[in-house]
Amino acid sequence: MHLVVGLGNPGQDYARTRHNVGFMFLDYLADRHNATFVGSKWQAQTATLRLSGEMLTLVKPETYMNRSGLSVSRIAAYYKVATERIIVVHDDLDLPVGRMKLMNDRGAGGHNGIRSLIEHLASKEFPRFKIGIGRPQDKTPVEKYVLANFIAEEFTQTSEMFPAVEKGLCLLLEKGVLAAMNQVNTRA
Repeated sequence: MHLVVGLGNPGQDYARTRHNVGFMFLDYLADRHNATFVGSKWQAQTATLRLSGEMLTLVKPETYMNRSGLSVSRIAAYYKVATERIIVVHDDLDLPVGRMKLMNDRGAGGHNGIRSLIEHLASKEFPRFKIGIGRPQDKTPVEKYVLANFIAEEFTQTSEMFPAVEKGLCLLLEKGVLAAMNQVNTRA
């Protein structure tokens, strides 16, 4: 089994914010594969589906971004999922909107959700799909920018990327992280 973790914040107030791109991708994936999210005892919404012959548990932590690692570590411990089988999808300020990058075994890079995962999993050895949200063009503070809704054009560009993210996820499941990184990051 793999855990596919989308990072974001729970609730309708955050649903279309830049910080919630991980949740948005998991909603897209669940919808495409007729999976339904349900609440769990781990403070997360979870859904299961099969992709590329692998069983996946999709995880949307409800602990808010800065404490994402709390629920993910509990689910991983319960199902005995090794850290390298936890795949994370999250927003990235340093990539422009419409771009993605697959990384593995890296630090938090200033992302508090990733920092929480590293802390609670006691490892940074997990693959992650970074989805670009760009940086603010004006002097908007980063904290305010990531918690603001996508503008319509950005939302469309981001949503149109989700099939490519799914394809990258399939590559990772079928060929492993290094082969997937070579293909995903070349196309990205």
